Amino acid sequence: MDPFSYLWIFILGVIMSFYDGFSIGANDVANSFSTSVGSRSLTLKQACTIAVFTEFSGAVLFGQRTAETIRGEIIKVELFHDRPDLLMLAMVCALFGSATWVIFASSKGWPVSTTHSIVGAIIGTGVAAFGMEAVDWSYNGVAKIVTSWVFSPLIASVTASIIFLLTRYFVLMHQDTSFQRGLVAVPIYFGITIAINVLFLIANGVNSLNLDKVPAIIIAPIVVGITLVMSAFSYFFYAQWLRRKILGKENNLKWYHIFVIPFIGPRYEESSDSIEMGDRNPTKDTVEGDSITSIENEKSSVRKLFKKLLGLLQSGVEKEVADYRAHETREMHDNATKFDRDTERLYSFLQIMTGSFASFAHGSNDVANAVGPLATIYLIYASGEVDPSGRSPAPLWLLALGGAAIDAGLLFYGYHVMRSLGNQITYHSPSRGFSMELGTSLTVLTASKVGFPISTTHCITGATAGVGLCNGKWKALNWKLLAWCFFSWALTVPAAAAIAGCLYAFAIHSPRLD
Repeated sequence: MDPFSYLWIFILGVIMSFYDGFSIGANDVANSFSTSVGSRSLTLKQACTIAVFTEFSGAVLFGQRTAETIRGEIIKVELFHDRPDLLMLAMVCALFGSATWVIFASSKGWPVSTTHSIVGAIIGTGVAAFGMEAVDWSYNGVAKIVTSWVFSPLIASVTASIIFLLTRYFVLMHQDTSFQRGLVAVPIYFGITIAINVLFLIANGVNSLNLDKVPAIIIAPIVVGITLVMSAFSYFFYAQWLRRKILGKENNLKWYHIFVIPFIGPRYEESSDSIEMGDRNPTKDTVEGDSITSIENEKSSVRKLFKKLLGLLQSGVEKEVADYRAHETREMHDNATKFDRDTERLYSFLQIMTGSFASFAHGSNDVANAVGPLATIYLIYASGEVDPSGRSPAPLWLLALGGAAIDAGLLFYGYHVMRSLGNQITYHSPSRGFSMELGTSLTVLTASKVGFPISTTHCITGATAGVGLCNGKWKALNWKLLAWCFFSWALTVPAAAAIAGCLYAFAIHSPRLD
């Protein structure tokens, strides 16, 4: 095959890759922020705003290593050596099959695994082309990925449970002193969480840099130093800000006051009457009735049209999540142990920070699902040959495309799965959500470091179930929804394989004019 042949397949591959990335954003980003929205630490719009940046950054900075694994280790690409064009077409069909199933699942609110979906789709195209022998079923291929599906929810569950139990027994259970204990614990968690971010940044290495080659003797002092500095900052600034805002009821304190909190006096809200008078525009009321010109009417029409368009664009981030079907989950929530509300509020920012960490991890891990097949298409298109190793790095622009597609899927369609995971499996509070998200992040980013594709859906579900079981009551978990999650996971691989495999078989075996 000559280089730069089959331009139409490459263009179709770009479109299908964006489609698959869109489906990932619609389904999987809920894994990162559903606990924050469910516990009311964030609104859906705030969560989406943060995720737009963290998902894209994770995809571009850390997505390369995982993209190589998804693309090269599932099917034996050397079988396509004589027909590179057929491998290009196979990847297009795989992207379509994966995205179609995930979008359908998202419309039903099913939190399925996008990793399962793309793996199943690639398997389907491989079997359609060459039969069962086209798939690498050994531990170097599919078996390695399947093994991670079994262990990832268990590891995330244990990790999240340990974090929550430590918080529960050392802070939350001491009713009379829980808030003071929390003020001491929060700086510790704050420093550790920041240190983990820095550790993974150095260990994984930003694409095109060699941070992962920095000697451990240099890494260790840096991480320890950052932990101590951030813990001290949190204790002397952030903890004091929390004390004044929560106990002192200084509701007019803003987030940027954290940096100067020791140097500012009390900041209480002004009375609602004075605020209303200050915001009121008396001229507007008297002028509107009789002094509107035709030009103003035209401007008004343009403004109305702009508002309608803006409302349409924002419709996906203004849906109800935290109280969605609250009447159906009331009994389950009543079986969860409730802790001091003020103490729980201490963990809201930590939950937001760990949610951002989880979103960053998701971007680094799951962008491979959309970018991996497109990388194969692009490399064949540019070189005209099949790389037998299947491990050539994905170009940066492909990672950026995948990150942008994930963001779009979240903004326009992510609320469906966000509703299912937010307060539907178990009761969510800031301390619980913090534990779930940190446990998930550690599991996913570790897997990304070693090039081990796992499902963030499995991890967050396992972490949520593990923390829910810490209540000590079986009724504190929605076992029916958990069972449905497991069923949808089992259905994902064959469904995606069937869609992609049938489409590919139709394409390569259909009658031709020549």
